[in-house]
Amino acid sequence: MKKLLLLLPILLFFACTQDVSKDQDPDTITIATTTGMINDIVLNIGKDKVSTQSLMGPGVDPHLYKASARDVSTLSNADIIFYNGLNLEGKMTEVFENMSKRGIKTVAVAEGIDKSKLLQSPTYKGYYDPHVWFDAGLWSIAVESVTATLVAYDPENKDFYLQNSKEYLSLLKGLGTFVHNKVNTLPVNKRVLITAHDAFGYFGKAYDFEVIGLQGVSTDSEASTADLQNLSKIIVERQIPAIFVESSVSPKYIEAVKEAVNSKGFNVEVGGVLYSDALGNYGTPEGTYLGMFEYNVNTIVNSLNK
Repeated sequence: MKKLLLLLPILLFFACTQDVSKDQDPDTITIATTTGMINDIVLNIGKDKVSTQSLMGPGVDPHLYKASARDVSTLSNADIIFYNGLNLEGKMTEVFENMSKRGIKTVAVAEGIDKSKLLQSPTYKGYYDPHVWFDAGLWSIAVESVTATLVAYDPENKDFYLQNSKEYLSLLKGLGTFVHNKVNTLPVNKRVLITAHDAFGYFGKAYDFEVIGLQGVSTDSEASTADLQNLSKIIVERQIPAIFVESSVSPKYIEAVKEAVNSKGFNVEVGGVLYSDALGNYGTPEGTYLGMFEYNVNTIVNSLNK
């Protein structure tokens, strides 16, 4: 874990480099990404050989995101486009298809994951839960996808990309160890994570948590009064001490759950704000994938371990 913390300043430097520079080296690869998690991969693998622009900044919900005219221009001027896939950016599907038809290399980093490792969407038949970054092991496959794409596009720098990938994958492995060790400090009966929408399914599967989202896998779905009452009943019956809001989702539903629980005579706290579909602010530890994940785990475990 010390290695992870020591490298965070380096990762923060790259996390701050979000915009394509007008004065960039003409040999630099111009890359457009959708989410901060994907952008973080590209910056760590490509480093000074890439210039990136992430469309979706802190607090942005990719489920509801629609491409603006500026976004279309950014995508049109990119050498490579990386997006998550698995219908995370569902309202941008046609845009990605058009970019691909125009000859721009367009890669869905999560769609190379073996389907047997994916979680079926409980809401949308035939679809999979797209929030794969909450299993550090699965997210390593996305890293490999980005690496392979950069190597194929710029074979002269193959060794550079492969070495960076090796180092980043080692950090992800260390992150997985940290998460397991932190979660193991929490009794099994307290490992119940309740959030605004069902973004933490892979986290639950990988790290032995029961996860309950008020909304479905996509924030397109709406929580009903019955959903609120059923969830509040579970919290009271199981004496769950904390529930969580998300940085990219309105807190109104979780606040409504808290009120419903309190009306039943049990006090549940909002344990904190978790980063689910977006990273934190640029230039902070939470603005990197590693820092975001570490923050989330510490917030979850510390709030539930009461």
